[in-house]
Amino acid sequence: MATVYEVPADKLINKVAKDLKENQKFNRPEWAQYVKTGTHVERQPDNPDWWWVRAATVMRKVYIDGPVGTRRLRSVFGGRKNRGVKPEEFRRAGGKHLRVILQETDKLGFTEKVKGGRKMTAKGQSYLDKLTNEVLKA
Repeated sequence: MATVYEVPADKLINKVAKDLKENQKFNRPEWAQYVKTGTHVERQPDNPDWWWVRAATVMRKVYIDGPVGTRRLRSVFGGRKNRGVKPEEFRRAGGKHLRVILQETDKLGFTEKVKGGRKMTAKGQSYLDKLTNEVLKA
């Protein structure tokens, strides 16, 4: 049985995002098509499926680094803020979309709250491992 560590991240994330969008009950909120992902970006994401890609990335992060909280995920998804002629500074990503994604994965039973954030449940771990095997076979 293959695990998340054995496949390239981009292939697994694309597979999980596609599966979350088509097969799971993982709905995008109405506001998600208009929102920026943080103060360090100028516009909303160009990819119309960015919500499911971010959800897949968050699930992979929780699997690998768990337990993970919103604050740590904000640091992971943050970036450099362009401040004009002043030097660039690091800014954390927005937290609302990360919190909502974690709450949705809790509803599906893929993650659970523990001290220090969220960790992957056995159901979530087997879900990601199953998709990992599909990526390896392709």
